[in-house]
Amino acid sequence: MAFDLGEDQHQIQDLARRFAAEKLRPHAGRWDEEHYFPVEVMREAAALGFAGIYVREDVGGSGLSRLDAALIFEQLSKGCISTAAFVSIHNMASWMIDTYGSADQRQRFLPELTPMRRIASYCLTEPGSGSDAAGLRTTARADGNSAYVLNGTKAFISGGGVSDIYLVMARTGEDGPRGVSTFVVEKGTPGLSFGKNERKMGWNSQPTAQVILEDCRVPAENRLGDEGMGFKIAMSGLDGGRLNIAACSLGGAAEALDAALDYSKTRQQFGKPIADFQATQFKLADMATEVEAARVFLYDAARRLDAKAPEATKHCAMAKRFVTDMGFKVANDALQIHGGYGYLRDYPVERIVRDLRVHQILEGTNEIMRVIIAREMLRA
Repeated sequence: MAFDLGEDQHQIQDLARRFAAEKLRPHAGRWDEEHYFPVEVMREAAALGFAGIYVREDVGGSGLSRLDAALIFEQLSKGCISTAAFVSIHNMASWMIDTYGSADQRQRFLPELTPMRRIASYCLTEPGSGSDAAGLRTTARADGNSAYVLNGTKAFISGGGVSDIYLVMARTGEDGPRGVSTFVVEKGTPGLSFGKNERKMGWNSQPTAQVILEDCRVPAENRLGDEGMGFKIAMSGLDGGRLNIAACSLGGAAEALDAALDYSKTRQQFGKPIADFQATQFKLADMATEVEAARVFLYDAARRLDAKAPEATKHCAMAKRFVTDMGFKVANDALQIHGGYGYLRDYPVERIVRDLRVHQILEGTNEIMRVIIAREMLRA
Protein backbone atom coordinates (compact mmCIF):
# COMPACT_ATOMS: atom_id res chain seq x y z
CA MET A 1 0.00 0.00 0.00
CA ALA A 2 1.70 3.20 -1.21
CA PHE A 3 1.40 6.55 0.50
CA ASP A 4 2.54 9.26 -1.86
CA LEU A 5 2.51 12.47 0.12
CA GLY A 6 1.72 15.72 -1.64
CA GLU A 7 4.17 18.60 -1.95
CA ASP A 8 2.44 20.51 0.86
CA GLN A 9 2.70 17.48 3.14
CA HIS A 10 6.40 17.10 2.43
CA GLN A 11 6.85 20.77 3.34
CA ILE A 12 4.90 20.30 6.59
CA GLN A 13 7.00 17.24 7.38
CA ASP A 14 10.25 19.10 6.68
CA LEU A 15 9.14 22.07 8.80
CA ALA A 16 8.41 19.81 11.77
CA ARG A 17 11.66 17.89 11.24
CA ARG A 18 13.74 21.08 11.28
CA PHE A 19 11.93 22.40 14.34
CA ALA A 20 12.58 19.13 16.20
CA ALA A 21 16.26 19.15 15.24
CA GLU A 22 16.84 22.79 16.19
CA LYS A 23 14.48 23.43 19.09
CA LEU A 24 13.71 20.08 20.76
CA ARG A 25 16.45 17.47 20.37
CA PRO A 26 19.33 19.60 21.76
CA HIS A 27 17.39 20.25 24.99
CA ALA A 28 15.30 17.09 25.51
CA GLY A 29 17.76 15.43 27.87
CA ARG A 30 18.03 18.53 30.08
CA TRP A 31 14.25 19.03 30.16
CA ASP A 32 13.86 15.42 31.25
CA GLU A 33 16.54 15.74 33.92
CA GLU A 34 15.23 19.04 35.29
CA HIS A 35 11.52 18.26 34.84
CA TYR A 36 11.30 21.48 32.85
CA PHE A 37 8.09 22.36 31.00
CA PRO A 38 9.22 24.22 27.83
CA VAL A 39 6.21 26.50 27.37
CA GLU A 40 8.07 29.13 25.34
CA VAL A 41 9.40 26.51 22.93
CA MET A 42 5.89 25.09 22.52
CA ARG A 43 4.69 28.60 21.69
CA GLU A 44 7.32 28.71 18.97
CA ALA A 45 5.82 25.48 17.63
CA ALA A 46 2.39 27.08 17.84
CA ALA A 47 3.65 29.99 15.73
CA LEU A 48 4.27 27.40 12.98
CA GLY A 49 0.66 26.21 13.23
CA PHE A 50 1.34 23.12 15.34
CA ALA A 51 -1.01 23.95 18.25
CA GLY A 52 -4.24 24.05 16.24
CA ILE A 53 -3.41 21.60 13.51
CA TYR A 54 -6.97 20.53 12.69
CA VAL A 55 -8.75 23.56 14.17
CA ARG A 56 -10.53 25.80 11.66
CA GLU A 57 -8.66 28.80 10.32
CA ASP A 58 -11.12 31.52 11.39
CA VAL A 59 -9.93 31.14 15.00
CA GLY A 60 -6.25 30.80 14.19
CA GLY A 61 -6.10 27.09 13.42
CA SER A 62 -4.21 25.50 10.55
CA GLY A 63 -7.20 23.63 9.08
CA LEU A 64 -5.08 20.58 8.28
CA SER A 65 -5.92 16.88 8.23
CA ARG A 66 -5.36 14.01 10.66
CA LEU A 67 -2.71 12.65 8.31
CA ASP A 68 -0.95 16.01 8.42
CA ALA A 69 -1.08 15.84 12.23
CA ALA A 70 0.47 12.36 12.17
CA LEU A 71 3.31 13.65 9.99
CA ILE A 72 3.92 16.55 12.39
CA PHE A 73 3.88 14.53 15.62
CA GLU A 74 6.07 11.81 14.12
CA GLN A 75 8.75 14.42 13.43
CA LEU A 76 8.35 16.42 16.65
CA SER A 77 8.70 13.28 18.76
CA LYS A 78 12.06 12.58 17.12
CA GLY A 79 13.18 15.67 19.02
CA CYS A 80 11.34 15.19 22.33
CA ILE A 81 8.61 12.60 22.79
CA SER A 82 7.28 14.07 26.02
CA THR A 83 6.92 17.61 24.67
CA ALA A 84 5.40 16.43 21.38
CA ALA A 85 2.88 14.33 23.31
CA PHE A 86 1.77 17.33 25.36
CA VAL A 87 1.29 19.41 22.22
CA SER A 88 -0.87 16.57 20.87
CA ILE A 89 -3.09 16.69 23.98
CA HIS A 90 -3.45 20.47 23.64
CA ASN A 91 -4.48 19.94 20.01
CA MET A 92 -7.11 17.38 21.03
CA ALA A 93 -8.66 19.69 23.62
CA SER A 94 -8.69 22.61 21.17
CA TRP A 95 -10.31 20.45 18.49
CA MET A 96 -13.11 19.52 20.89
CA ILE A 97 -13.93 23.18 21.49
CA ASP A 98 -13.73 23.88 17.75
CA THR A 99 -15.98 20.94 16.88
CA TYR A 100 -18.57 21.00 19.65
CA GLY A 101 -18.40 24.56 20.94
CA SER A 102 -20.83 27.31 20.14
CA ALA A 103 -19.78 30.29 18.02
CA ASP A 104 -19.25 32.25 21.23
CA GLN A 105 -17.14 29.49 22.84
CA ARG A 106 -14.97 29.15 19.74
CA GLN A 107 -14.29 32.89 19.67
CA ARG A 108 -13.74 33.11 23.43
CA PHE A 109 -11.24 30.30 23.79
CA LEU A 110 -9.58 29.29 20.52
CA PRO A 111 -7.82 32.53 19.49
CA GLU A 112 -5.86 32.16 22.74
CA LEU A 113 -5.34 28.40 22.44
CA THR A 114 -4.08 28.15 18.86
CA PRO A 115 -0.99 30.32 19.60
CA MET A 116 -0.71 28.62 23.03
CA ARG A 117 -1.01 31.89 24.88
CA ARG A 118 -3.31 29.69 26.95
CA ILE A 119 -2.73 25.95 27.35
CA ALA A 120 -5.41 23.25 27.47
CA SER A 121 -5.71 19.91 29.29
CA TYR A 122 -8.14 17.01 28.85
CA CYS A 123 -9.76 15.66 32.03
CA LEU A 124 -11.50 12.30 31.70
CA THR A 125 -9.62 9.77 33.86
CA GLU A 126 -10.38 9.52 37.58
CA PRO A 127 -8.70 7.65 40.44
CA GLY A 128 -11.44 5.00 40.26
CA SER A 129 -12.25 5.04 36.54
CA GLY A 130 -9.47 4.55 34.03
CA SER A 131 -10.40 2.01 31.39
CA ASP A 132 -14.02 2.20 32.57
CA ALA A 133 -14.31 5.83 31.53
CA ALA A 134 -18.12 5.74 31.50
CA GLY A 135 -18.01 4.96 35.22
CA LEU A 136 -16.67 8.39 36.13
CA ARG A 137 -18.04 9.84 39.39
CA THR A 138 -17.29 13.56 39.08
CA THR A 139 -20.64 15.38 39.27
CA ALA A 140 -21.97 18.59 37.80
CA ARG A 141 -25.14 19.82 39.52
CA ALA A 142 -27.15 22.53 37.82
CA ASP A 143 -27.54 25.61 40.03
CA GLY A 144 -30.45 27.33 38.36
CA ASN A 145 -29.97 28.15 34.68
CA SER A 146 -26.76 30.11 35.05
CA ALA A 147 -24.19 27.70 36.49
CA TYR A 148 -23.12 24.18 37.40
CA VAL A 149 -21.37 23.12 40.58
CA LEU A 150 -18.68 20.49 39.95
CA ASN A 151 -17.31 18.04 42.51
CA GLY A 152 -14.78 15.27 41.93
CA THR A 153 -11.17 14.46 41.14
CA LYS A 154 -9.45 13.81 37.83
CA ALA A 155 -6.20 11.82 37.79
CA PHE A 156 -3.07 11.67 35.61
CA ILE A 157 -3.84 15.00 33.95
CA SER A 158 -1.07 16.26 31.68
CA GLY A 159 -0.61 19.95 32.37
CA GLY A 160 -2.44 19.70 35.69
CA GLY A 161 -1.75 22.82 37.72
CA VAL A 162 -0.11 24.64 34.81
CA SER A 163 -2.70 24.64 32.03
CA ASP A 164 -5.16 27.50 31.73
CA ILE A 165 -8.11 25.52 30.34
CA TYR A 166 -9.44 22.14 31.55
CA LEU A 167 -11.97 20.16 29.51
CA VAL A 168 -13.74 18.25 32.28
CA MET A 169 -16.12 15.33 31.80
CA ALA A 170 -18.67 15.27 34.63
CA ARG A 171 -21.93 13.50 35.39
CA THR A 172 -25.07 15.59 34.96
CA GLY A 173 -27.49 12.67 34.73
CA GLU A 174 -27.92 8.91 34.98
CA ASP A 175 -25.16 6.35 35.44
CA GLY A 176 -23.31 5.28 32.32
CA PRO A 177 -22.23 7.18 29.21
CA ARG A 178 -25.54 9.00 28.59
CA GLY A 179 -25.28 10.93 31.83
CA VAL A 180 -21.95 12.65 31.08
CA SER A 181 -21.46 16.27 29.99
CA THR A 182 -18.38 18.34 29.12
CA PHE A 183 -17.33 21.63 30.72
CA VAL A 184 -14.61 24.16 30.04
CA VAL A 185 -13.15 25.02 33.45
CA GLU A 186 -10.76 27.95 33.56
CA LYS A 187 -7.78 28.16 35.88
CA GLY A 188 -8.52 30.48 38.77
CA THR A 189 -12.13 29.34 39.12
CA PRO A 190 -12.95 29.12 42.86
CA GLY A 191 -13.03 25.47 43.94
CA LEU A 192 -10.49 24.34 41.33
CA SER A 193 -7.21 23.07 42.81
CA PHE A 194 -4.47 20.60 41.97
CA GLY A 195 -2.58 17.72 43.53
CA LYS A 196 1.18 17.40 43.71
CA ASN A 197 3.19 17.00 40.56
CA GLU A 198 3.42 13.23 40.05
CA ARG A 199 6.83 11.54 40.00
CA LYS A 200 6.85 9.56 36.77
CA MET A 201 8.97 7.02 34.92
CA GLY A 202 9.00 9.24 31.83
CA TRP A 203 7.30 12.23 30.22
CA ASN A 204 9.26 14.43 32.60
CA SER A 205 9.18 17.56 30.43
CA GLN A 206 5.48 17.95 31.21
CA PRO A 207 3.73 18.20 34.59
CA THR A 208 1.13 15.62 35.61
CA ALA A 209 -1.21 16.15 38.55
CA GLN A 210 -4.69 15.53 39.88
CA VAL A 211 -7.32 18.14 39.05
CA ILE A 212 -9.58 18.60 42.07
CA LEU A 213 -13.05 20.17 41.91
CA GLU A 214 -14.67 21.14 45.22
CA ASP A 215 -17.93 23.04 44.81
CA CYS A 216 -16.36 24.49 41.67
CA ARG A 217 -18.92 26.86 40.16
CA VAL A 218 -18.74 26.92 36.35
CA PRO A 219 -20.91 29.21 34.20
CA ALA A 220 -23.55 27.40 32.17
CA GLU A 221 -22.16 28.99 29.02
CA ASN A 222 -19.00 26.93 29.59
CA ARG A 223 -20.84 23.65 29.00
CA LEU A 224 -19.66 22.20 25.68
CA GLY A 225 -22.59 20.85 23.69
CA ASP A 226 -25.84 19.64 25.21
CA GLU A 227 -26.19 17.79 28.50
CA GLY A 228 -25.49 14.11 28.00
CA MET A 229 -23.13 14.65 25.03
CA GLY A 230 -19.97 14.48 27.11
CA PHE A 231 -19.09 10.86 26.58
CA LYS A 232 -19.60 11.19 22.82
CA ILE A 233 -17.32 14.25 22.84
CA ALA A 234 -14.69 12.41 24.89
CA MET A 235 -14.70 9.33 22.67
CA SER A 236 -14.67 11.28 19.40
CA GLY A 237 -11.58 13.08 20.58
CA LEU A 238 -9.88 9.82 21.43
CA ASP A 239 -9.87 8.52 17.84
CA GLY A 240 -7.57 11.36 16.83
CA GLY A 241 -5.75 11.29 20.16
CA ARG A 242 -4.87 7.66 19.59
CA LEU A 243 -3.41 8.46 16.18
CA ASN A 244 -1.40 11.32 17.67
CA ILE A 245 0.10 9.19 20.42
CA ALA A 246 0.83 6.45 17.88
CA ALA A 247 2.63 9.06 15.77
CA CYS A 248 4.71 10.04 18.80
CA SER A 249 5.61 6.36 19.27
CA LEU A 250 6.55 6.07 15.63
CA GLY A 251 8.85 9.08 15.79
CA GLY A 252 10.44 7.90 19.01
CA ALA A 253 11.05 4.44 17.55
CA ALA A 254 12.57 5.92 14.39
CA GLU A 255 14.87 8.09 16.51
CA ALA A 256 15.92 5.06 18.58
CA LEU A 257 16.60 3.06 15.40
CA ASP A 258 18.78 5.85 14.00
CA ALA A 259 20.73 5.99 17.27
CA ALA A 260 21.22 2.21 17.29
CA LEU A 261 22.36 2.18 13.67
CA ASP A 262 24.90 4.94 14.28
CA TYR A 263 26.16 3.31 17.47
CA SER A 264 26.54 -0.11 15.82
CA LYS A 265 28.86 1.38 13.20
CA THR A 266 31.24 2.87 15.76
CA ARG A 267 31.15 0.43 18.69
CA GLN A 268 34.05 -2.03 18.36
CA GLN A 269 34.01 -5.56 19.77
CA PHE A 270 36.36 -8.41 18.92
CA GLY A 271 38.26 -6.12 16.57
CA LYS A 272 35.38 -4.90 14.39
CA PRO A 273 32.20 -2.79 14.56
CA ILE A 274 29.23 -4.63 16.06
CA ALA A 275 27.35 -3.73 12.84
CA ASP A 276 29.46 -6.40 11.13
CA PHE A 277 27.91 -9.15 13.27
CA GLN A 278 24.92 -10.91 11.76
CA ALA A 279 23.04 -10.88 15.07
CA THR A 280 23.15 -7.07 15.08
CA GLN A 281 22.27 -6.87 11.41
CA PHE A 282 19.22 -9.09 11.86
CA LYS A 283 18.00 -7.01 14.80
CA LEU A 284 18.45 -3.78 12.86
CA ALA A 285 16.64 -5.24 9.87
CA ASP A 286 13.69 -6.32 12.01
CA MET A 287 13.55 -2.92 13.69
CA ALA A 288 13.53 -1.09 10.35
CA THR A 289 10.80 -3.39 9.00
CA GLU A 290 8.64 -2.85 12.08
CA VAL A 291 9.00 0.93 11.90
CA GLU A 292 8.05 0.99 8.23
CA ALA A 293 5.06 -1.33 8.77
CA ALA A 294 3.86 0.87 11.62
CA ARG A 295 4.19 4.00 9.48
CA VAL A 296 1.99 2.53 6.73
CA PHE A 297 -0.58 1.34 9.28
CA LEU A 298 -0.71 4.75 10.99
CA TYR A 299 -1.03 6.76 7.78
CA ASP A 300 -3.80 4.46 6.57
CA ALA A 301 -5.78 4.88 9.81
CA ALA A 302 -5.35 8.67 9.63
CA ARG A 303 -6.69 8.76 6.09
CA ARG A 304 -9.70 6.70 7.12
CA LEU A 305 -10.42 9.14 9.95
CA ASP A 306 -10.07 12.08 7.56
CA ALA A 307 -12.52 10.38 5.20
CA LYS A 308 -14.96 9.72 8.11
CA ALA A 309 -14.96 6.07 7.09
CA PRO A 310 -17.35 3.88 9.13
CA GLU A 311 -14.48 1.62 10.17
CA ALA A 312 -12.27 4.53 11.30
CA THR A 313 -12.66 3.89 15.04
CA LYS A 314 -11.54 0.29 14.63
CA HIS A 315 -8.53 1.26 12.56
CA CYS A 316 -7.54 4.05 14.97
CA ALA A 317 -7.62 1.49 17.81
CA MET A 318 -5.65 -1.00 15.71
CA ALA A 319 -3.04 1.60 14.81
CA LYS A 320 -2.71 2.77 18.41
CA ARG A 321 -2.26 -0.81 19.67
CA PHE A 322 0.18 -1.86 16.97
CA VAL A 323 2.31 1.27 16.70
CA THR A 324 2.73 1.87 20.45
CA ASP A 325 3.64 -1.78 21.06
CA MET A 326 6.07 -1.62 18.15
CA GLY A 327 7.53 1.68 19.34
CA PHE A 328 8.42 0.38 22.77
CA LYS A 329 9.85 -2.86 21.34
CA VAL A 330 12.06 -1.07 18.84
CA ALA A 331 13.29 1.39 21.47
CA ASN A 332 14.06 -1.49 23.84
CA ASP A 333 15.93 -3.31 21.05
CA ALA A 334 17.91 -0.12 20.39
CA LEU A 335 18.86 -0.01 24.07
CA GLN A 336 19.99 -3.65 23.83
CA ILE A 337 22.23 -2.83 20.88
CA HIS A 338 23.83 -0.11 22.99
CA GLY A 339 24.54 -2.69 25.69
CA GLY A 340 25.41 -1.24 29.09
CA TYR A 341 25.78 2.24 27.64
CA GLY A 342 22.12 2.19 26.64
CA TYR A 343 21.22 1.98 30.32
CA LEU A 344 23.00 5.25 31.04
CA ARG A 345 21.40 8.67 30.79
CA ASP A 346 24.36 9.82 28.70
CA TYR A 347 22.65 8.15 25.73
CA PRO A 348 19.18 9.21 24.52
CA VAL A 349 17.79 5.68 24.10
CA GLU A 350 17.37 5.37 27.87
CA ARG A 351 15.01 8.38 27.88
CA ILE A 352 13.22 7.20 24.72
CA VAL A 353 12.43 3.83 26.34
CA ARG A 354 11.04 5.55 29.45
CA ASP A 355 8.99 8.06 27.46
CA LEU A 356 7.46 5.47 25.12
CA ARG A 357 6.36 3.01 27.80
CA VAL A 358 3.31 5.05 28.85
CA HIS A 359 1.97 5.15 25.28
CA GLN A 360 0.76 1.56 25.74
CA ILE A 361 -1.39 2.78 28.65
CA LEU A 362 -2.81 6.22 27.87
CA GLU A 363 -5.56 7.15 25.41
CA GLY A 364 -7.02 3.77 26.35
CA THR A 365 -4.76 0.87 27.31
CA ASN A 366 -3.75 -1.51 24.56
CA GLU A 367 -5.93 -4.14 26.22
CA ILE A 368 -8.91 -1.80 25.76
CA MET A 369 -7.84 -1.27 22.14
CA ARG A 370 -8.28 -5.02 21.66
CA VAL A 371 -11.76 -4.81 23.19
CA ILE A 372 -12.71 -2.02 20.76
CA ILE A 373 -11.28 -3.88 17.77
CA ALA A 374 -13.06 -7.12 18.64
CA ARG A 375 -16.35 -5.30 19.32
CA GLU A 376 -16.20 -3.59 15.93
CA MET A 377 -15.38 -6.89 14.21
CA LEU A 378 -18.30 -8.69 15.84
CA ARG A 379 -20.66 -5.81 15.07
CA ALA A 380 -19.93 -6.01 11.33
